[in-house]
Amino acid sequence: MIEKKSMLCPNCRKLISKDEPSCPYCGMARPGVLWKRNWAGIFATDRFDPTVMILSVNVVFYLFSLLINPSALGLSANPMTFLSPSDASLFLIGATGTLPIAYGRWWTLVSASFLHGGILHLFFNMMALRQLAPFVLDAFGLHRFMILYLWTGVAGFSLSCFAGIPFTIGASASICGLIGAILYYGKSRGGYYGGAIYRQAMGWVLGLALFGLFLPGINNWAHGGGIVSGLLLAFWIGYPERKTETALHRILGTGSVLITAVVLFWALVQTGYHLTVSS
Repeated sequence: MIEKKSMLCPNCRKLISKDEPSCPYCGMARPGVLWKRNWAGIFATDRFDPTVMILSVNVVFYLFSLLINPSALGLSANPMTFLSPSDASLFLIGATGTLPIAYGRWWTLVSASFLHGGILHLFFNMMALRQLAPFVLDAFGLHRFMILYLWTGVAGFSLSCFAGIPFTIGASASICGLIGAILYYGKSRGGYYGGAIYRQAMGWVLGLALFGLFLPGINNWAHGGGIVSGLLLAFWIGYPERKTETALHRILGTGSVLITAVVLFWALVQTGYHLTVSS
């Protein structure tokens, strides 16, 4: 009798045989190789939660933006502008729009997704992220989730720049990208379950549309660009039920994380340098 040893796939965490040439669930090649079990497993979705990571980075950058110029903090009774960093601080740390882009600050198309203009702005975006991200992470997997989150934010802000928005920040472009991905998933999957997901996502879209119509200062171009790019990108990269994860997914997902990390590190470095020189 031949005994087959079982293990959890380092990528999707499904139970498989160590001798599998590739994971029958996610397609990871040679999942039983020792280095993959030791290292790739660190970033498996049950151990590594990108939602917590993204949320934490947003909070850290919000606090840092307040500390850049404490004397210019917004302390009005208006809840929408209470504890708001100054425009100069936001520009310095990585706000985007036609104005920063005119100064050659193209990297701000990435960094702007991690900046917020006030405590309520941060709170509402992080609440939405906490609701939407776990579903997208479960439906698309870690690598495809990271692709969606980064590049839909870039697409949304790029569209708003083409529309002439001079100065903009916030995680909502990336969050709208997740909504677009959910729309595609629900419509593509079909059936009762897919239809229910699609209708719920459409409710989010309707809410965003009403929100954008009645509240001033909302970047509807970034929201729309995020949703549309989320739909298109989700169609291209697919999800595990329809398209097995490939090396390209893993490369793009890992690359998205590295690009984000480099840009945010650069934002901190050049902000620190500016503060040192100007002091």
